Amino acid sequence: MSEQTNISYKQAGVDTEKGQEFVQNIKERVASTFSQNVIGGLGGFAACYDVSFLKDYKTPILLSGTDGVGTKLEIARLLDKHDTIGIDLVAMCANDILVNGGKSLFFQDYIACGKLNVARMEKIVSGIVDGCLMADCSLVGGETAEHPGVMEADEYDLAGFVVGVVEKDKLIDGRNIQVGDKIIGLKSSGPHSNGFSLLRKLLMPNGKLPSGELLDFITRDVFVPTRIYVKPILKLIETEEIKGMVHITGGGFYENIPRVLPKGLGAEILSAQIPRSTVFERLKEDFHLEKKDLFSTFNMGVGFILVVSDANLSQTIAKLNSLGETAFPLGTVNASGRIDIL
Repeated sequence: MSEQTNISYKQAGVDTEKGQEFVQNIKERVASTFSQNVIGGLGGFAACYDVSFLKDYKTPILLSGTDGVGTKLEIARLLDKHDTIGIDLVAMCANDILVNGGKSLFFQDYIACGKLNVARMEKIVSGIVDGCLMADCSLVGGETAEHPGVMEADEYDLAGFVVGVVEKDKLIDGRNIQVGDKIIGLKSSGPHSNGFSLLRKLLMPNGKLPSGELLDFITRDVFVPTRIYVKPILKLIETEEIKGMVHITGGGFYENIPRVLPKGLGAEILSAQIPRSTVFERLKEDFHLEKKDLFSTFNMGVGFILVVSDANLSQTIAKLNSLGETAFPLGTVNASGRIDIL
C-alpha cells in the first residue's frame, strides 16, 4: 500500500467554498420568482411550499414533470452562451404538464459540471429564473455538483423538475377527442430543445463551430430559447373547451400526437399550413432530408398543438392570436390510426 498523503477535497477537484459563493450570489435573483406560498429561502436541505391554497380546489390533481435540454448544451458550450439555456430547461418541463391543463407551482434544477465556474453558473441560473417568471412558477431550490474526472472542466449537464396542479374535472387528457375534431398549431421559436444531435451533425460535421454566415445562422436562428406557452394557454382554457394538447418534443409529430389520441384514431396534418420557418426551410433546401425524417425529429415550426371541436376552431384560433400566439389550423382527427403528414 502506498504511503498516505494529505490531500484536500479542493485539491481533488471540488471547491465547496466556491459553491457557497455561487449560492449567495444567486439568492436574490432566485427570490424574484417566489410566490406567497414559498416558505423560507434558498439553501435549506429541502424546499418548503405551502399548499393550503389547494382547499380552494374541489379535487386538486398534482402533476409533475422532469426533463433536460439534451445536446443543445454542446452548442451553448461552444458559443460560450449560457444565459438562455435555463429558459429551455423550464420550458421543457412546464410545457409538458401544461398539456394536461396544469399550472406550474414550483421548479427545481440539478446542474452537474466538471469544474464550478461561478460566473457561468450564475448565467445558467439567471436563465432558469427568466423561464420560471415566464411560466409563473417559483424556483424553490436546486443542486449544483462538481464531477471532476467524470466531466471535462467546461462541461455541464442540466435537469429540471416541476410540480403543478389542475382541478380534476378540468384535466385535459384527450379522452373526448373524436373523428372530425380539428387540430390547431402554435408557432415555435425554432428547434426548441430537440433534434440537436442531428443539427450538430449537419451544421457542425467536424464537431466545431463554423465561421461566417453559417455561424450567424446557428446563433440567430438555431440557438433560440424554447417558447413557453404557459400563460396564454392557461388564459385560453378559462373560456374555451380544449379536448387535448400536445407538446411537440423529441420524436416530433409521429411520436407525440398519438400520445393524446384515443385508441384507433389518427390525424391528417397539412404541412402547408405551417408558417415559414427559416431553420427548417434551410434544412430542407441544403440537406434534402426526407419529410418523414424531418417530422419525426423536429417540431418543424410547431411547438404546441391543441385539439378542439370543429365548431370551436375559429374562435379558439382568434383567442390564441389575441393572446400573442401565432395560431393556425393544422389538420383533422380521423379514424386512420396513423399520423399522415401531407
